[in-house]
Amino acid sequence: RMMTGPGHLAIMADCERALGRPERAIDLAKDPAVKDLSQEDEIELRIVAAGARRDMGQLEAAVVALQGPDLDPGQRTPYSARLFYAYADNLAAAGRIEEAVKWFLNAAEADDEGETDAAERAFELTQDENPSPKPEEIGQQ
Repeated sequence: RMMTGPGHLAIMADCERALGRPERAIDLAKDPAVKDLSQEDEIELRIVAAGARRDMGQLEAAVVALQGPDLDPGQRTPYSARLFYAYADNLAAAGRIEEAVKWFLNAAEADDEGETDAAERAFELTQDENPSPKPEEIGQQ
């Protein structure tokens, strides 16, 4: 570890993912030192763990990994937009499009700094649900 304390667990877990070892990233997310993380660092670690679950094809587990009391659209913290976005992205990957759109919109509303493309993602998903008819299909209805 780079220094004492658990502050780098999320970084280390993300490095394990990058090295193709999502199982090791999940193990780091279960480290007993997680209880000593700040709330923001704990959220970041949950986002990384959800990504590791997704890497392993465990889409529903990725969604569950992000759930918690801070997944509240009425709550605004510096990490709300990232958490809501990650949750929406994993819902979309799991095929839960209607819920994903809702959470992308929550992320867009929480994103005061414009760090995400949440509004665009919500729009794209609604377009995918209601595709415009192709020119050759017009008149065949």
